[in-house]
Amino acid sequence: MKSRHIWRPLSWFYSDRHRSDSTPGQPSWLDRFNDRLAVRMTVLFGSIWCVYAFLMFSLIPVLKPEWQGPLLYVSNSIQLVALPALMVGNAILTRGSDQRAAEDHTALIEILNDVREEMARLRAMTSGIEQTEQENADRPENVVSIANEALISVNESPETTVPPPATQEGNIIR
Repeated sequence: MKSRHIWRPLSWFYSDRHRSDSTPGQPSWLDRFNDRLAVRMTVLFGSIWCVYAFLMFSLIPVLKPEWQGPLLYVSNSIQLVALPALMVGNAILTRGSDQRAAEDHTALIEILNDVREEMARLRAMTSGIEQTEQENADRPENVVSIANEALISVNESPETTVPPPATQEGNIIR
């Protein structure tokens, strides 16, 4: 019968990262220091001044060919230190960018919900307008409605005459 041993390389390295007594939301002072150092190194190696410095560093063997061996060693050492530092710094900067993107997404979802609520309110307010417009389009053009009860003809034909107004003592009131 085979043993069910699970191989975990570098378990001693990760043992302090998953302690139950530390809260996962609060990084330790060492983690904060490492993050700051990695970000500063990323910013430093990403500057144009670093490019100029490495350009000058690479031109030293032209003036002093006997220094080529030690300079090659130093440049390899710089590469071995800089590459992981740049990767960690980039990961930290990406983590901050992801956090800002999540906050922006949450804010935009809230704005979208507000807009949807406002649109629903506007639809409710304007739902009767289309029906009223249709009713008005169905009415004859020469009739005016007052409070949907009294119909008054606006354009009277000349053949129809209105009866004369009432008279008082033989005088016509006009």
